[in-house]
Amino acid sequence: MEFGLVELSRLQFAATAMYHFLFVPLTLGLSIMLATMETVYVMTRRPIWRQMTKFWGTLFGINFVLGVSTGITMEFQFGMNWSYYSNYVGDIFGAPLAIEGLMAFFLEATFVGLWFFGWEKLRPRAHMFVGWCVAIGSNFSALWILIANGWMQNPVGAEFNPMTMRMELVDFYAVLFNPVAQAKFVHTVSAGYVTAAIFVVGVSSWYLLRGRHIDLARRSVAVASAFGLAASLSVIVLGDESGYEATHNQKMKLAAIEGMWETEEAPASFNLFGIPDQEARETKYAIKIPWAMGMIGTRSLTEEMPGIKELVEGSEQRIRNGLIAYDALMDIRANKGDVTPEVTAAFEDHSDDLGYAMLLSSMVEDPMTATDEQIEAAAWKTVPGVAPMFWTFRLMVGFGFFMLGMLTYMFWVTNFRGGNYPKLALKTAVFIIPMPWLAAEMGWFVAEFGRQPWTVDGLLPTALSASHLSVWDLAVTLGGFVALYTTLLIIEMKLMLAAIRKGPVQDVEAVAAWNAKHAPVAAQPAE
Repeated sequence: MEFGLVELSRLQFAATAMYHFLFVPLTLGLSIMLATMETVYVMTRRPIWRQMTKFWGTLFGINFVLGVSTGITMEFQFGMNWSYYSNYVGDIFGAPLAIEGLMAFFLEATFVGLWFFGWEKLRPRAHMFVGWCVAIGSNFSALWILIANGWMQNPVGAEFNPMTMRMELVDFYAVLFNPVAQAKFVHTVSAGYVTAAIFVVGVSSWYLLRGRHIDLARRSVAVASAFGLAASLSVIVLGDESGYEATHNQKMKLAAIEGMWETEEAPASFNLFGIPDQEARETKYAIKIPWAMGMIGTRSLTEEMPGIKELVEGSEQRIRNGLIAYDALMDIRANKGDVTPEVTAAFEDHSDDLGYAMLLSSMVEDPMTATDEQIEAAAWKTVPGVAPMFWTFRLMVGFGFFMLGMLTYMFWVTNFRGGNYPKLALKTAVFIIPMPWLAAEMGWFVAEFGRQPWTVDGLLPTALSASHLSVWDLAVTLGGFVALYTTLLIIEMKLMLAAIRKGPVQDVEAVAAWNAKHAPVAAQPAE
């Protein structure tokens, strides 16, 4: 395989995925808030709630269209750029994606058209039902995609078939109820809810600073701050749950996030600050919080946390075990399955470690010829970049707690201070609008970069997953994707800003009718 092919394939997919995820979180959160606002309108028939729903719905529509256009490309890349991966695990990975396309995406795409064009054609209750279908479809799309991604992080419910050289699905319910996938789903959609909440609070704060659309802005802040506060707490709780799951399934990722080179005795401490040095294999100037990591990672004060060096030793042993499985596999393949029971038993006993032996494929043509030094080097390849993981995770957490504080403050002022927001708070709300997007992208970086060198954790190394394309083809298409998606992003931002500057369209007749119907009756003069 040509030098740079895997790296360019990874970069191209990362660019596509991260551009796509600029649009996803706002879609997830705004869909729920739109359905909620419209429900209030149906219950109260107050025109202001219809006005709010239509205004935020316009911004949702702009974001939704561009999100769909960038998402479709990603699925084509599995076949084009990662053909061996698609062949190797397509039976498992393809099922959730197919369900997402057939059920969730069509549900969402069908009803979104009815929602936008059905305001004057559907009865209010029917239109509200359509809005909830859009919201449910959006979140179901995320569910199935994250089930697929969760399987890559924690491959369950599948077995390797030595005759077909492919992974085969044996327990769909294990894939569906994979604890990593479930925690990832709730954590991700909650992050989308926070993104939408910060966006709505920020835009509404801009209106309040300029004295425009005051009624809409105040009500929008009230809805978004309450919704976002609950979602922020959920993000933190489920982030903690993801850390706990990583203790069982991705110990190396968790150790890299912590910059924890040596095994920590119970209860393990948390590295609040430090400077990870991957060459020296230590974290310098570490500032620790006692017991914190033990509580996060093990939910106890009695279990130790394995460090990177101990985990590398375990990886080296798994590589050696994997070589036994690899040798037996070559025998099974050569004899078309007609082998002795000893060969079959050797393969079955060590097949779980076959993927580790495959790490040697990027170093030697035949893994069975690898030297002890090459096996040790392959074991150290299981360590992701510690410094990027360490700092990205801490920035993400810092942003998360700042947004929690901001939403808590806006909720408190809304409900207990009569909505008298200080100018500094409103300016801060506008300034931090990009923050949830940055935090979300950092979260995906930690999740995906921390899985390296695996495409499917413990099963399929990334170096073996890519298609045999030319570096030139990848470089040209990467440049094309970046140029196209940057253009789409600029278009979206211009459309969003234009819609925000224009503001909501007020239904004057509906407001006048409401005011006339609910105006206080004037006192009759005494005779």
